Amino acid sequence: MFKFSSLIRALGLSIAKRSFLKLAALIIASASLILLLIHPSSGQVNLPQRINVLSQVPATPQVTSPIIPPRQRGEALDIQVNPPNPQLGDTIAVTIGTFANPTVSLEGKIYPAFPRGNNIWVALLPTTPLDTPGTKSLLISAESEVRQISLPLADRSFPTQRIWLPGGDDNEPTDDYEFDRVAEFKALVTPEKYWQGTLLRPTSGGLTTGYGVRRYYNGVFAEDYFHRGLDYGADTGEPVIAPAAGRISLVGRANQRFNVHGNTVGIDHGQGLSSIMLHLSRIEVQEGDFVEAGQVVGRVGATGAVTGPHLHWGLFVHGLSIDPVPWREGKFAQ
Repeated sequence: MFKFSSLIRALGLSIAKRSFLKLAALIIASASLILLLIHPSSGQVNLPQRINVLSQVPATPQVTSPIIPPRQRGEALDIQVNPPNPQLGDTIAVTIGTFANPTVSLEGKIYPAFPRGNNIWVALLPTTPLDTPGTKSLLISAESEVRQISLPLADRSFPTQRIWLPGGDDNEPTDDYEFDRVAEFKALVTPEKYWQGTLLRPTSGGLTTGYGVRRYYNGVFAEDYFHRGLDYGADTGEPVIAPAAGRISLVGRANQRFNVHGNTVGIDHGQGLSSIMLHLSRIEVQEGDFVEAGQVVGRVGATGAVTGPHLHWGLFVHGLSIDPVPWREGKFAQ
């Protein structure tokens, strides 16, 4: 085995016996020998090439949370609720700092939490006009710790409409096909998160009917009814875009038993958030397509049970209709 002490000894002899030029030649030869010993399997060393290869390896992205800083093991659970004072129809985001998948429940109903990086988890909790306002029990458990939070849910006044319908045959058979398809779509909970930040306005035209409108039919209050979305008045053929990225998970057609919803497109935005577009004149996507925010999915129409052309956009969290307005105005961006 080569010894570095022998090399040094040889250098000492060279200084005493050889000229400067011979000494320089020996030093260069010695340096080459050292590099050859360090890289015995290669006849040459190409350090710049190795550096370039390393520089092409992408750095691991660092995911940071604007809400809760990274926590250390042994610290108490970090929990934030947004909005802190929700009202009927709001989506409630519960953000938890924990190393373990937390269990989140509201009034005894469990909702899934999804990781967002840096040991941050987020659970989305829906509320609707049919909920009873008042103090709600929010329970979060993780890492052998249980936290109970008393969450105030404020009441909210929704407009009412009075509609008179002509008498009909109550024994007339109904077709549940389209309602079953829509229910299956709204039950989807995909682990991936496709949406980013504020949602887009899905079409042009003014808002004609807001979220949560209650109705009287022939003078009788419809206890279980509220308007599950936003209606935009627009001309037939106006483009309808995806308010956020997602997977097309429902396509229903008026000529295929979607008699009430009309031509329908359902977009799965991931993690329990979904959009449904109703009464379209034309559908421009297929089930299974992935669409980006702003991509055209169809055209405004008047198919199904409607009185004129418009777009109905419904936004759902874990199958329940929530108010899209906070998502559209940037007041709720997760």
